[in-house]
Amino acid sequence: MKQLFMGLIALVILNGCMMWTKVRSENYRLFDVARGKETTLEQAFRHLRKKRVILVGERHSKKSHHMAQLLIIQALHDSGVSVSIGLEMFRTESQNALDRWVSGKMSKRDFQKVYSENWNFPWPFYSMIFEYARKMKIPLVGLNISRAITRQVARGGFQSLSKEEKERLPNVVCRGDRDYMAYIKEAYGAHAHGQLNFTYFCEAQLVWDKVMAINALKYLKANPRFSMILLTGNGHAWKQGMPEQIRQRSELPYTVILPHLPGDIEPGTVTVKDADYVMLGL
Repeated sequence: MKQLFMGLIALVILNGCMMWTKVRSENYRLFDVARGKETTLEQAFRHLRKKRVILVGERHSKKSHHMAQLLIIQALHDSGVSVSIGLEMFRTESQNALDRWVSGKMSKRDFQKVYSENWNFPWPFYSMIFEYARKMKIPLVGLNISRAITRQVARGGFQSLSKEEKERLPNVVCRGDRDYMAYIKEAYGAHAHGQLNFTYFCEAQLVWDKVMAINALKYLKANPRFSMILLTGNGHAWKQGMPEQIRQRSELPYTVILPHLPGDIEPGTVTVKDADYVMLGL
């Protein structure tokens, strides 16, 4: 029964994905934050094509967000941009599996096992992105670190890590500007981490943002003809998250696209300190 249920979910998502492949970029609407007006994905191309890093946020459980991410990847790839896809969903130690998947040397069944070891959201939410990358030979890049590291930092702080672990990571101090700290406090409450020390929670968030930014920049330095579409949760994609860590370490141009979330991420409330575009849909 469970297999049948999961099969039905996959079929529904596949049918939805087939419909989305027919969506044209000129019909997909974005809100241009700086200009304060609606535009289309096609009209935004002139801006997006100039960026080496395009961070596209998501709420992990929202299928429509992943479909929009796929549309952006497809549109940029079709326009001739050499695209890579950076993934919060995979740790760096899984890079060999990502490479084998894209090259066609790993079966879908085996790749799904690796995916499940890295990420706990249903495979069908992301499968169309991975299938498209394989079909078009678009590099997939794992950016994340071991969950054990972030859990340890969240529970005991950065200083609780071993000497060897700390040497492999950028140093973190829970300190930021007022907007960033306000966001961290909001995330701390929203994720029901009241049982954790706030400073440790903040340090865990910073470790995550810093490591993913460093890994993205490392790939782009080694592959200068590529741009990266970076898929990650809204909290990391927000300009005070990973983009700030990228800005501190590089002059590479980047842009941030966040999904519309009523009551949270909306045109008129998001400013250029938060994002450059808001995804509105059809």
